[in-house]
Amino acid sequence: MDLTQRPVADPAGPPSARRALCPGSFDPVTNGHLDIINRAAKLYDELFVAVFVNPSKAGLFSLDERMEMLAEVTGHLPNVSVTSFQGLTVDFCRTHGVGIIVKGVRAVSDFDYELQMAQMNYGLEGVETLFMPTNPLYSFLSSSLVKDVAKWGGDIDGHVPAPVAARLVARMGGE
Repeated sequence: MDLTQRPVADPAGPPSARRALCPGSFDPVTNGHLDIINRAAKLYDELFVAVFVNPSKAGLFSLDERMEMLAEVTGHLPNVSVTSFQGLTVDFCRTHGVGIIVKGVRAVSDFDYELQMAQMNYGLEGVETLFMPTNPLYSFLSSSLVKDVAKWGGDIDGHVPAPVAARLVARMGGE
């Protein structure tokens, strides 16, 4: 496939370029995720926040729970829709008329992986990827790290939205 012939998505151009996707497992959603979602919502007319299902990976929270938490913490954003999807990201984009995938990157290690995904998505469907640097306050933060801290009774306030913290503490058997 000759990638030089692919059109470049123009944010001011076709309707699909005004619809973006912010995918993730969100198990659970962190303040880092929420920061990226809030910032992306300012850039696009419509933003899908999709919980992507990985059948080979059991999550701490069910798909429904993750979607509920996301809906709760993004409810103030009128242009954000929370949904779920299983399969190729570009299939979701094609089905929903999305032209841009928004990915937060914390460090070079994130970028290395996400760049490969972006190139594959562009090669398959011509879908562009916007890499959004994480706010430095959250550059160390991951769902896995938050779960580990919660598991051992550490303070997760400031790392996840309050409703998520309550669910996480309850799930981990804390007080």
